[in-house]
Amino acid sequence: MIGSQGQILLAMGSYMAVVIGIGLYYAKRASASSDYFLIGGRQLGPWVTAMAAEASDMSGWLLMGLPGVAYWFGLSDAVWTAIGLLIGTYLNWLFVAKRLRGYSYIAGDAITIPDFFSNRFKEEKKVLMTIASLFILVFFTVYASSCFVTVGKLFASLFNANYVSMMVLGALFVVFYTFIGGFLAESASDFMQGVVMIISLSAVVVTGISMAGGLSAVVANARQIPGFFEFFGIAQPVVVDGVQQVGANGQPLFGAAARYGFLTVISTLSWGLGYFGMPQVLLKFMAIEKTSQLTLSRRIATIWCAISLAAAVGIGIIGRLIYPAVFLTQSAAENIFVLMSAEFFLPVLAGFVMAGILAATISSSDSYLLIAASAFSKNLYQGIMRKEASDRTVLIVTRITLLVIAAFAMLIALDENSVIFTIVSFAWAGFGATFGPIMLFSLFWKRVNRAGAIAGMLTGGIMVFFWKLALKPLGGIFAIYELLPAFLLSGVAIVIVSLLTEEPSPEVQAEFEKARAYVS
Repeated sequence: MIGSQGQILLAMGSYMAVVIGIGLYYAKRASASSDYFLIGGRQLGPWVTAMAAEASDMSGWLLMGLPGVAYWFGLSDAVWTAIGLLIGTYLNWLFVAKRLRGYSYIAGDAITIPDFFSNRFKEEKKVLMTIASLFILVFFTVYASSCFVTVGKLFASLFNANYVSMMVLGALFVVFYTFIGGFLAESASDFMQGVVMIISLSAVVVTGISMAGGLSAVVANARQIPGFFEFFGIAQPVVVDGVQQVGANGQPLFGAAARYGFLTVISTLSWGLGYFGMPQVLLKFMAIEKTSQLTLSRRIATIWCAISLAAAVGIGIIGRLIYPAVFLTQSAAENIFVLMSAEFFLPVLAGFVMAGILAATISSSDSYLLIAASAFSKNLYQGIMRKEASDRTVLIVTRITLLVIAAFAMLIALDENSVIFTIVSFAWAGFGATFGPIMLFSLFWKRVNRAGAIAGMLTGGIMVFFWKLALKPLGGIFAIYELLPAFLLSGVAIVIVSLLTEEPSPEVQAEFEKARAYVS
């Protein structure tokens, strides 16, 4: 008879075998050309597009990071983040998806985000392409590291194993199947992983409500903790050296609730702005077969997002009530989904539920690695360094770059005490502020020019670092999420510089009008 840990491992192993099978199935098609390897030949259907976009977007952050925030601070921070993300998801699908699909095809059949920006402004010296590629390399390496942290925490917690060993093992698995399968494998497996994620989240939150005595009991008990179940207040765990203190009765200690003011709400809602610059989502828009299919994709994505985000927040709240003193650091709190899954279900079922974490992690990290690798191979290597490079050479360089980026991401992920939510929030802000404003202006403002695009991209990317490292520690108004000021300043820079410099060429403006009318 296999022990409980063996049954969990068997179930998760079965899931991983299916994912590898998908990679092997698409290996031949992925190797046909860089177009197939990087964007799947623009052949995705509406269901795969929707589920793959959301699964690759949310990552292990959805199953570990967000529940961890709710467990540690209560409702407000987690729920306002979730609301911002839901609004951002819907608006991105509504306004950006159709225009980007058509414009990316018309603008030289661009298959990467740096390609699109460079082709959109008809640049001869590939400055925009270089800037975009470098930012992608930096922020996606950080993003991939957050996924590896998730895998490490999952297996270390589940099997009481060494964190670093488990992190490296999980990272190698992700690299292996992304290496052989490319975009089609990533998108097909992301569809399956999106299904696994929503089922896992729903199963845990519904069982948790039952275990906690019903919804009314959850609300009543959560309100007993100061600020824990408030929209405009936030719980304050009493910590010493990062560890929450426990009272004589064995219950964790909380101080008086802190105020969650209007500025903080706006700051947290600004998470939604990140979607307009998120390459892993934007690429799915570019890869769908027909623009007419995007309406169905939008509905699927929005419903999936609403259910999944609500369940993730609920798991953190319920987990604190059922297991109040199990996790006494913010980093450890991100294991609440793992604990609830192991405690609520039979081992085999728990294994399949926790495969949801693997699903989330894999569906994101494969996207991050693939896009970052393509930024170097397709845009920097073939676009600038060796323009005569063959398509076969680009494929080889893509795979080598993927391995190098994964190695750097693993180095960043070596710290066992990393907080997934914190890592993701920084990379999210980086992409949102660097690419979001210029993506919107590129799609909807004919007057924007190359100089404005460069100014906006640099302003947004640099301001994320400056605000996070230099201004945010000052507190007060500077404590807001760095995405909001960086996004706004990037937009201002785009408008001012575009208006002060020469307007786009007639060719660029004519292409803009053609993209506006494009339907497929």
